[in-house]
Amino acid sequence: MVKGLWHFSFTVSDLDRSIDFYCSLLGMQLRLRQDQNNEYTRKLVGYAEANLQVAQLYLTGTSIGPSGHILELVQFLNPKFSANPPGTAYPNSAHMAFVVDDIHVEYSRLCQAGVRFRSEPVAIVAGVNRGGASVYFLDPDGITLELLQPPPQPPRDPSILIAFEGS
Repeated sequence: MVKGLWHFSFTVSDLDRSIDFYCSLLGMQLRLRQDQNNEYTRKLVGYAEANLQVAQLYLTGTSIGPSGHILELVQFLNPKFSANPPGTAYPNSAHMAFVVDDIHVEYSRLCQAGVRFRSEPVAIVAGVNRGGASVYFLDPDGITLELLQPPPQPPRDPSILIAFEGS
């Protein structure tokens, strides 16, 4: 049975450019960078001539696995394939969402930096995130990312907390 998450991974065409994008624009930090040109990696990825470079990124205060990183960026030096078309409707597509406090401020900042968006921020009017806002944008390889501003949390009733703690 699965016990948790370790990390997410995106295959990119230029590792340095992607590290710069995720770190400079999104505030992630580089945890580790390594070359993987070995038999273990070739077996793992299923390519007999595989040679890749990997970077592990994290967000301060956020971790999903014991290694401390959230996102792994992988550049295949060999073999090389063309990119899948960008889009979220393809069965093998994925995206990663980042939480923000003010989606309009982040949208404006990233637009000024030349980031490509699918739309302006959209108010979420139904479902569990009703009252929040969301917008899709693309990294340098056309990988879909999302900014999500959660809905406001209702204020806690301190009398409920005190009654619960005193039980």
